[in-house]
Amino acid sequence: MSSTVKFHGKAPLPMRDGVTPSYLWLPEGDWPDLISFMAHNYPAVTEVQWRERMARGDVVDGEGRALGPDSPYRRNLRIFYYRELEAETPIPFEEEIIYQDEHLVVADKPHFLPTIPTGRFLQETLLVRLRRKLGIEDLVPIHRLDRETAGVVVFSSNLNSRGAYQSLFQKRLVQKEYEALAGALDGRDFPFLYRSRMVDGDKFFIMKEEAGEPNSETMIDVAERRADGQVLYRLWPHTGRKHQLRVHLAALGIPIVNDAFYPVALPCKEDDVSQPLKLLARAIGFPDPLTGEWRYFESRRSL
Repeated sequence: MSSTVKFHGKAPLPMRDGVTPSYLWLPEGDWPDLISFMAHNYPAVTEVQWRERMARGDVVDGEGRALGPDSPYRRNLRIFYYRELEAETPIPFEEEIIYQDEHLVVADKPHFLPTIPTGRFLQETLLVRLRRKLGIEDLVPIHRLDRETAGVVVFSSNLNSRGAYQSLFQKRLVQKEYEALAGALDGRDFPFLYRSRMVDGDKFFIMKEEAGEPNSETMIDVAERRADGQVLYRLWPHTGRKHQLRVHLAALGIPIVNDAFYPVALPCKEDDVSQPLKLLARAIGFPDPLTGEWRYFESRRSL
């Protein structure tokens, strides 16, 4: 099956309600018409729904010409369409824009809001919300936060300078600071560096540690000891492994409060937003590749 991705050139369909069109290339194959291929290869959208989209003119080729159910199947034809969801549960927390210029948009993401469209989330994502709010079609996150994590996310709004900012992350020139609420850790002098080898877990959505050369490291310090015995930790990840901070604190015996994945993956809470993961991307800093000045952005949220 061919894959679908977001198009980063000039698409023949405009942004609609914050959503830019997806596209696919038709692979080698022998199909009597376009609808036969689409209904067979993309069953998440029914044939009736594909026909409705085509009737509205929401399925076009690379030149913007409308495609219909009886359009001939042609290898390497590029098809544009809008991703749609029948129903989407509203996420009752608001993002905040903390900085904007001609190159960057910096947002303060709430817990439970995905950074980009995925699975059952489309309109209720930080990217689509910002595109709707700002009207910037070519808005792209330079990095991402998990849905469960709140805090600072940096977006590029200018294609000409995007590569320069993206290279900062590739070269590890970005300083990230997090906060996490967890139990007390005894027998350690703070701050200290925790290192381990992280690999994919037994379930596709989690990670685990194993013996071997470390490939992840986090600096850990205490920011505040609270009366209820919980501790607010300050964390500086030196690497960017998936779920790194959650895995590291769980391995130390102090899993982050309300972590549904570590140390044990609990049943999915679906749309329950009553117990946010107590993990916050507090701040991000980097040398601006255009001016050389140090840029620093801090979340206004707290745990």
